[in-house]
Amino acid sequence: MYLRYTTLKKDGKVHRYWRLVRSVRVGRRVIQQTVAQLGELDERGRLQARALARHVIGEPEQAGLFDDDKQRLTVPVRLKGVRIERSRGFGDVYLSLALWRATGLADLCEKLLPCGKEAVPWAKMAAVLVAARLCEPSSELHIAEDWYRRTALSDLLQLDADLVNKDRLYRALDLLLEHKAELEAHLSRRSGELFAIDNEVLLYDVTSTYFEGEAEGNALARRGYSRDHRPDCKQVCIALVVTFDGFPVGYEVFAGNTHDSRTVQTIVNTMEARHGVVGRVWIADRGMSSAANLAWLRQTGRRYIIGAPKAELRKFAVELAAADGWRAIRDGIEVKLARWPDTGETAILCRSADRRIKEQAMHDKFSYRIAAALAKLAARIDSSSKRLSAAQINRQIGRILQRNQRSAARFQITVQAADCPAGFRLHVEHDQAFDAWATLSEGAYVLRTNIADWSDEQLWRAYIQLTQAEAAFRIQKNELHVRPIWHQRADRVQAHILVCFLAFVLWKCLEMWQRRAGLGSSPRTVLEELTRIHSHDVILPTTTHGEIRLRCVAQPDAPQAALLDRLGVVLPKRMRTDNLDLPLALRA
Repeated sequence: MYLRYTTLKKDGKVHRYWRLVRSVRVGRRVIQQTVAQLGELDERGRLQARALARHVIGEPEQAGLFDDDKQRLTVPVRLKGVRIERSRGFGDVYLSLALWRATGLADLCEKLLPCGKEAVPWAKMAAVLVAARLCEPSSELHIAEDWYRRTALSDLLQLDADLVNKDRLYRALDLLLEHKAELEAHLSRRSGELFAIDNEVLLYDVTSTYFEGEAEGNALARRGYSRDHRPDCKQVCIALVVTFDGFPVGYEVFAGNTHDSRTVQTIVNTMEARHGVVGRVWIADRGMSSAANLAWLRQTGRRYIIGAPKAELRKFAVELAAADGWRAIRDGIEVKLARWPDTGETAILCRSADRRIKEQAMHDKFSYRIAAALAKLAARIDSSSKRLSAAQINRQIGRILQRNQRSAARFQITVQAADCPAGFRLHVEHDQAFDAWATLSEGAYVLRTNIADWSDEQLWRAYIQLTQAEAAFRIQKNELHVRPIWHQRADRVQAHILVCFLAFVLWKCLEMWQRRAGLGSSPRTVLEELTRIHSHDVILPTTTHGEIRLRCVAQPDAPQAALLDRLGVVLPKRMRTDNLDLPLALRA
């Protein structure tokens, strides 16, 4: 990454606006992609950034861990023997531990995982697990044998690399899992303190993650509908709840063959027991929209907005066809309120121009495939010189329609007896009713709610926020590597998912911090850039004091400095080289 600026003249003054860019290859071209708009980078902006950093991660306590007694020492040095040793990755783990402290997880783990006779505090091992999952997702074995010794965590946590082994990491997983409920409740409170997050509106969705291996000792490992397109693997289902802003509130793990609708009552009861009931609004997609769930939500007085299956649109054919009553709430989106015929709920009919184009293209694509396959089959029947089996042809027709289900109902296909060598011919007609309904319903969908005091726009915008839950799954799978699961024991699987959840909390905190600092919403970009900042031991052979070892942190280059400046983070220049058990520099 590097810096670019734009110069503008306004009111007789020259303003220089900086942006952080990186080179990205697109095909054969290399383009400059803007990572973050940094503004003028003046003193006022720096003060505002540091105030935000203090609010998020607290005041740095430089004297404890980073200052030593060598700052004012003046000695003659033998330049021939000056050397650098012990290079360690510093920037990304420094930031991850700052977030760990800021969320209060460090203090909470010290309370929940008290020290006993063990040589290493379990709270520190928990910090290692979550920091590794955020910075470089990998197995516990890789953390112990490779990753940890390459980072400055041994200095920041005052925990020697020889004490971090896979057995301690596995044991830390087991102990951390016992306190899942307390961790979730704490993070819900802390997120409100840090970012003023409102958890009155909760978004709820379900995904799956698959296993490598048989997982025979795990009762939850089952084959089911795979969102990862791995039906060959056993899986578990993860039901995640996030706030309106996408901040994670909690999750539960279900058997891999559990239907989405069977998770609703468990999730609602569990989350409300931890976070309260008053004023809560639940938003979920159509997978949770069973008659039993909706009846239960209404009978227990809970408020909800839930997507309805596409087939439910047929109940509103008259309203869809009527031109009046539609209101444009944004470019290309129209909504219309109606009453649900059976229950009296509010139905939110929605039409999207972009979605219409997409569904039309899908219908056309599958119709073309069916027509081409049927034409090929008909030509083979017509050119046959011997009698064919009608049952076999019907099976082939079934396979063609099954592979193109989106448009299968458009075609009425019959095998009619004929005076020809094959003994029959194909007769294909288009169903006009299908075409008429497709014209009316393409791009349309319906939501149902029992909320009476929200406008149509508020209801639609709240439901659209479900993309936050989908984004959370995407981040956990692609960035934090919750999949595939290599653990075989049921408790270790649960603990692995918990560590991924905690790492996602840190990820989301960094993302919200970035947004407020005007740095976009890509934590991975920030972490990758800070990964290049290392700490080193500078060895100075002197003529009077032997060798002096200075543990120095490499100073950031211009793009890194601009990034840190906007975040309001000041990196230390030196660290202590003694073995004192001192606290981490950053506290929430």
